[in-house]
Amino acid sequence: MLSTPNQTRLKILAIFVLAIFCALVVYPKLPVATPLESFWSKFKFRLGLDLQGGAHLIYNADTSQINQADKASAVNGVRDVIEKRVNAFGVSEPVVQTNQVGGDYRVIVELAGVKDVNEAIKMIGETPFLEFKEQDPNYTDGLTAEEKKQLDNYNLEAKKKAEDVLKKVLVSGADFAALARQYSEDSSAQNGGELGFVKRGQFVAEFDNVIFDKQQFPGVYPAVVQSQFGYHIIKKIESRGIGADEEINSAHILIKTKTENDFAQKDQWKNTLLSGKDLKRASVQFDTNTGDPEVSLEFNDQGKNLFAEITTRNVGRPVAIFLDGEPISVPNVREPIREGRAVISGRFNIKEAKQLVERLNAGALPVPITLIAQEKVGASLGQESLEKSLFAGLIGLIAVAVFMLIFYRLPGLVSVLALCLYTLVNLAIYKIFSITLTLAGVAGFILSVGMAVDANVLIFERLKEEMKSGRDLAASVEEGFKRAWTSIRDSNISSLITCVVLYWLGTSMVKGFALTLAIGVITSMFSAITVTRTLLKLFLVKNLKEKKWLFG
Repeated sequence: MLSTPNQTRLKILAIFVLAIFCALVVYPKLPVATPLESFWSKFKFRLGLDLQGGAHLIYNADTSQINQADKASAVNGVRDVIEKRVNAFGVSEPVVQTNQVGGDYRVIVELAGVKDVNEAIKMIGETPFLEFKEQDPNYTDGLTAEEKKQLDNYNLEAKKKAEDVLKKVLVSGADFAALARQYSEDSSAQNGGELGFVKRGQFVAEFDNVIFDKQQFPGVYPAVVQSQFGYHIIKKIESRGIGADEEINSAHILIKTKTENDFAQKDQWKNTLLSGKDLKRASVQFDTNTGDPEVSLEFNDQGKNLFAEITTRNVGRPVAIFLDGEPISVPNVREPIREGRAVISGRFNIKEAKQLVERLNAGALPVPITLIAQEKVGASLGQESLEKSLFAGLIGLIAVAVFMLIFYRLPGLVSVLALCLYTLVNLAIYKIFSITLTLAGVAGFILSVGMAVDANVLIFERLKEEMKSGRDLAASVEEGFKRAWTSIRDSNISSLITCVVLYWLGTSMVKGFALTLAIGVITSMFSAITVTRTLLKLFLVKNLKEKKWLFG
């Protein structure tokens, strides 16, 4: 078992390692390159809408035509569809959530980084569209014989055109730059085909081989060169440097060719007349034999007849269910289904089955969404708000540090060091766990700094009382922490309960405040009880013990 001095040294070492780790997470840019720099750099602050700028939209979901029991599921399905639509546009970390105000259901969408509100509205669109599709029997993978013939003819014409242009250069002595401006299908055409100086490896291999190896002197290469882009007529202009440093300036005329990808991609699915309006509802049920979750579909009278026709002609083949043009389920038909009820079975877990039901109901149940509020937050405004908040926080930290040093002297210095570590730990947590920082969240963090100092004040006041009662310094430190712990624990638990209630019942802005405050409260308990206590013990050396005035 370690002695008390050794335990203190071990704790000091652990605190030092923690401080270094958190500092690298918060500020990963090192003065010299290291193999771990990329690891530290992957942690980034995640800024909320009010700090990064973007669009804030509120939609009202009309659930008047839906049974009370199905309303929440239907609205969740709409939320899921909106989230998929937004993700398809590559918006970074969108926030899509639902909220119930009385009997009304709202869908709140926050799109950070989107500058155009109208673009955001267009992304989200309107009511989700559900449709059932069957495989097209005429579908073939790849090109048809006719399309392949068209492709070959087009590329032959491109080659002939390139050869004709090359003849104009070599035989007729036509100006290369003028021909490039007239015939080239590359963006360099406006510069007469000139590409500028490049090193080996910057162009495709076929092009590199000509300008670096085959064409030894400036001039036009006497053959058409084919690459993945088409046919090139290449002119070497000049070279400089030698060996690995050699650079060559060249020009070219590009006649593009086509590939199979240039033809319209064929869809293996063809539309049926069955759509979301024919689906009454979807629900989760469980297989009576295995207990596995399944998805049950129930159609109306029109849907019943259509579904019977579709399943009859597709026995043994899949029928795809599309939502907003994307397949969400592709079950195989085992037998004709004529009763208007179907079951999708598979290796679902509960979560997957519920998600599929929500998506199906989003396209089946009549849940029109109407935009009722919109707001654009400029990135510059968010940046200005962040800078002001950080400046206010910095001023607060400095003011608190000065107060602690004046009133508590050496313990005050210890609390300032603990406060610096507390700040680093909090910021590192925000980065590691990708916690979204909003203005309200920054306010919660700044408030938690005050609460962290409050814990130190309680400890130091108890320390002063113990010293006045005649105890020696070491005993006063131990007793001061013991007596202060109960008050610190109770006040922090009360604060955490408040944070939980705010996070549970509050809006997104209130949740940001509650989350950062809760993290700060938990971290402050560690900072006050572990860090401050360990650092104080570090100063319990003989010379300082005799100078009790240093302890307030």
